[in-house]
Amino acid sequence: MLKLLAFDYGASSGRAILGTFDGERLTLDEVHRFPNDPVTVNGTFYWDILRLFHEMKMGILKCVQRGDGDIAGIGVDTWGVDFGLLGASGELLGNPVHYRDARTEGMIEEACKIVPKKEIYERTGIQFMKFNTIYQLLSMKLNNSPILEKAKTMLLVPDLLNYFLTGEKITEYTIASTTQMLDPRTGGWAKDLLEKLGIPTNILTDIVDTGTVIGKVNRYIKEELNVGDIPVIAVAGHDTGSAVVSVPAKGDKFAYLSSGTWSLLGVELQKPIINEAAFELDYTNEGGYNRTVRFLKNIMGLWILQECKRAWDKRGEVYSYDDLERMADEEAKPFAAFIDPDDDMFYSPGNMPEKVMEFCRKTGQEVPETKGAIVRCVLESLALKYNKTIKGLEKVVGYEIPVLHIVGGGTKNIVLCRYTADACGKTVVTGPVEATSVGNLLCQLMALGEISGLKEARELVEKSFPTQVYTPQNVDAWKEAYSKFEKILELNKNN
Repeated sequence: MLKLLAFDYGASSGRAILGTFDGERLTLDEVHRFPNDPVTVNGTFYWDILRLFHEMKMGILKCVQRGDGDIAGIGVDTWGVDFGLLGASGELLGNPVHYRDARTEGMIEEACKIVPKKEIYERTGIQFMKFNTIYQLLSMKLNNSPILEKAKTMLLVPDLLNYFLTGEKITEYTIASTTQMLDPRTGGWAKDLLEKLGIPTNILTDIVDTGTVIGKVNRYIKEELNVGDIPVIAVAGHDTGSAVVSVPAKGDKFAYLSSGTWSLLGVELQKPIINEAAFELDYTNEGGYNRTVRFLKNIMGLWILQECKRAWDKRGEVYSYDDLERMADEEAKPFAAFIDPDDDMFYSPGNMPEKVMEFCRKTGQEVPETKGAIVRCVLESLALKYNKTIKGLEKVVGYEIPVLHIVGGGTKNIVLCRYTADACGKTVVTGPVEATSVGNLLCQLMALGEISGLKEARELVEKSFPTQVYTPQNVDAWKEAYSKFEKILELNKNN
């Protein structure tokens, strides 16, 4: 019975998941869950990284206290793009800034004044998102940040937590690929691009393959928590990279949707696609296990629904997600109004129901006013955006995608899964729910030689965790809705 510990940090909470592998099946046990509450100080939005490391130690301690201290490996995955900077003695120079902080406003435009947009895409193959690491660093450079001037090392968040555990400074491949600073053809840093932008390259560390054993927990951890020499493994540090490892797909022609706060929808390729079509459609070439490519689109996801619920909760109008989904599906009129989930107005937190209503108002649609109508508008729009994204993928990769695998917490939203099958006109297979933790553990098993590779890893997922199949039921009505949806997107774009 091999015991492995996966730390999975999301945008609002984190978990320590103890995985047990008996040679045939993988089982999960959540030993510690904790909030991930960002903190605003003097107008800057920070991650509370030392608290997050404290919670990591509490996860290890709880394993020890319950008699599960014989851990064969630890792996850490987090969200992408954010980083910490270290000084000459390895000290942390400041809390990592949250990707939703306002400091990157206008930075894509500033970068493109120096290097043409097409050239940036040609060098990196990454979707233009204003929170990408490259624009965070450019903001610091343009604002003469004293922290950047003093920095000797940059570590992305999972690598920073690994450094706290081991003292080793490395950058794992999948998390490096989220930065828009990596050359996906060579797998190395695009230093020439960074130098043109004036971003220091001496702060970058060596990039290691997913599955590299970084080292063992340092003596401080061993003494404090009473543990032995636990190996720390560079799993797919980007949570979506880990989630994709867990997709129980057969063959190589499938699409995946990692569904949560963000929706990441794409295909798995052996080589990047960086051409005119990919550039025009703004698809991204992120890294995957074994140097595969996650060719995908980043979509706003369930963030909009989560923010709606937060707004209603604050007013004392508290409903569960199940209640909201039921009201949307059973009480609201279908196809009454749509939003573009990726419109910039939905990016920042705050009064999301009003933002949904405002979008519908400014595009001349029926304005949803009840909770059910607002939620239905959001869920239908997401499903239709998934369809648009799949159509774009098929155009670029040159083949029809027969099945969509949905993994992650969004699989619990049965209404959205059903709408997605209908909107896309494709079979949808959902599960596992804990995709990121499962993928984290699978990376550890592959690193330790317990399983041979991705094929065996995905077979293990199929044996270990349940899935649900949804087939299209109402294709014609959704095709008609898609035509209306596209017109709304075009109208909004031209406004």
